Amino acid sequence: MSIPIVRNEKLQARLNAYYSALATVDTLSDKEQKKLYRDISKSIEKLKVQEEDAKDWAKILSDSRDELEARLKDTQNSEKTFFLFKRAPANGTIDYQEKLQNHFARGMNFYKLFLILFIGSFAGVIIELLWCFIRHGYFESRSGLVYGPFNLVYGLGALCLTLTLYKYRNRSAIYSFIGGFITGSVVEYLCSYFQEMLFGSTSWDYSRIPFNLNGRICLLYSIFWGFLGILWIKSVYPRLATYTLKIPNSIGKTIVWILLVFMLFNSIVSGLAVFRWSQRIEGKPAANAIERLMDERFPDERLEKIYPNLVFRQETD
Repeated sequence: MSIPIVRNEKLQARLNAYYSALATVDTLSDKEQKKLYRDISKSIEKLKVQEEDAKDWAKILSDSRDELEARLKDTQNSEKTFFLFKRAPANGTIDYQEKLQNHFARGMNFYKLFLILFIGSFAGVIIELLWCFIRHGYFESRSGLVYGPFNLVYGLGALCLTLTLYKYRNRSAIYSFIGGFITGSVVEYLCSYFQEMLFGSTSWDYSRIPFNLNGRICLLYSIFWGFLGILWIKSVYPRLATYTLKIPNSIGKTIVWILLVFMLFNSIVSGLAVFRWSQRIEGKPAANAIERLMDERFPDERLEKIYPNLVFRQETD
């Protein structure tokens, strides 16, 4: 059904009358001129209101059309295969299944967000390991925590991408690209900044790449983040949500809390180990039982294998 655009003849007639009156205003008395100006000013204000209403209505129509097109495209794509692999289900299908099952990790609640953080922290390390092997022919640790192949930078990136893009999961890809571009750049910059402020170390430096900002982010990788945003919300997230739906409600919350305790413990120990490592580089002896435990369990040799690209600023001064 189409909406015809009909010319408002009554409005045009009134405008023509105003145009004629303004063209011959010198023939009017002062009282008539003032009345004419008041009437025209009122009409202008009414037109402004109508113009804003039209803009709002046009935006509603544009957003509705874009979402309907995106949902149709995503649903059609989900029925296709890529080589031997079935494409990800449509986000609209995920939304429906979560509501139907009243699932414990429904929407953007705490349980869903933590699982995204946990899986993102793990998957990011595995992908980096494989990429390192493809490029250089060897495996090199990309972990950010001392226990297991986990890196919270990837997990936080996945979490922030999801929080930013979830609203646009059923919209066209351009929204995902812009959201990924901005979100990834901000997360990467802040992670680099706070790592340096807290530990005096850096894990990456883009100073030699054009269009960089303080060596923490650069245009090239920001563009990568944009494409990653599309890939994440249109392919990775719906697959992840599909597997999450398979976790029974009866044990799902318990699993999340166990994993949360593990990740908190892992993060605290990792922070203490790296901090103590920086102190050893400065020649500071252990001052208490916790620091002595860190020296015993996490000597330099072990941490150098876990964090091969970690550079302390003191080493470069």
